[in-house]
Amino acid sequence: MVRLIMGVKGSGKTKQLIELINNAAKDEPGNVVCIEANRNMMYDIHYHIRLIDAQEYRLSSYDLLRGFISGLYAGNYDISHVFIDNLCKIVGGEVCNETETFLNWLDAFGEQNGIKFTTTISAEESAATDGMQKYL
Repeated sequence: MVRLIMGVKGSGKTKQLIELINNAAKDEPGNVVCIEANRNMMYDIHYHIRLIDAQEYRLSSYDLLRGFISGLYAGNYDISHVFIDNLCKIVGGEVCNETETFLNWLDAFGEQNGIKFTTTISAEESAATDGMQKYL
């Protein structure tokens, strides 16, 4: 399952994501992971959440991020929810067909392995492709 939160900078996406992450820390049966473009949320999220700074791993493309997420799961089958803050900033791009392809992969990977994904993108909802609309 993939949930996509879109909005321009300053629209409250990160605040909403922090609330969802902290609720997941209490409610999720497995481990919760948060991948962000930098460590801005370090003091805002519950200490049980595995916070990953994408800059440390140079996740500069969807292929690298796909491999990274696969590796996280291979190392820990107890992951139940992965949050990705500012997806396009992590990979260094804009909303495009490749973004849709990645979200479709997340959906299939999550369905296959019982993982929920919640991701944010800093862009107007109107920038979402037709295929991305189902995740909003």
